This record gives sequence, structure tokens and C-alpha cells, in this order.
Amino acid sequence: MTVATRTDLLSVARWHASDPADWPIEPRYDPRTRWYGKLYAADDHEVWLLTWLPGQATDLHDHGGSSGAFTVVSGEVVEQTVQDGSLLNTTMSAGSGRRFGAHHVHRVVNAGARPAITVHAYSPALTVMTRYRLHEGRLSVEAIQQAGADW
Repeated sequence: MTVATRTDLLSVARWHASDPADWPIEPRYDPRTRWYGKLYAADDHEVWLLTWLPGQATDLHDHGGSSGAFTVVSGEVVEQTVQDGSLLNTTMSAGSGRRFGAHHVHRVVNAGARPAITVHAYSPALTVMTRYRLHEGRLSVEAIQQAGADW
């Protein structure tokens, strides 16, 4: 599988999302937590498939210095980012996506009534993710998780 442009991670995510029949893994849903699986890995980026049942969410986190992008394949998710000490909600439905830089902190949640599927691209590949807590308008580090050990 060859990707035309590797620098535009949103294009990479959308390209991988465009043909679910070509995915090397089938999406699954886990009633306890969001499910994820790696779709593709190259020297300069990786692509992940995630599923979300209603109510499932991530913690506030960054991607350990990796830039990224994600696109919504089906359903709807809300991306929460911190702005002026509060969470700003952006609802994203099927077909929408966004790029983000290496220091982007966000939370993604399925606040809807239907399951959702998203495709995420990161460059470089994820090695660590930092989890945060928002308290009284300030972010504090809760944990640093390692690829291969914590996910």
C-alpha cells in the first residue's frame, strides 16, 4: 500500500478510511473500553483504527511529540480541547477530520447514541502518550504511558 503524500496526515487518515474493505483488520466493539488496532505502519507514520460505543472516551492526552490527524468514518465524536482553562467541544460527524500539532492536548468522546469509527494517523509513530487532568483551569500530568507496555 503506497500513500501519495506522507506529510499531510489528514490526507493519509482519509485515504486509509476511504476503503474499509481494504483494512487488514475488522473493527470490533468492546463494551468496557474503546477498541483500537493498527491499520498501517511506515518509516515515517502509522495509522490506527478506533471504535467507540456511546459514552466511551479517552482521557485528556497528547501524543508524546507526534503530530497527527483523524477522520470520522461513521457515527459522531466530540473532540474536547482546553481553551482558557475550560473544555471546548467540537462535534465531528462522518466525513469530518482535523490535523493537530505535536503538542496538541485533547480528549475524544462518543457523546452520541450510535457507535462511531475513526481513523488516526501519527508522525512519527507513537512511542509515549501523556495523560492530563484539568483542575481549576490548569492541566497537570497524571501519567506517561509507553507504547508496547501500556497500549
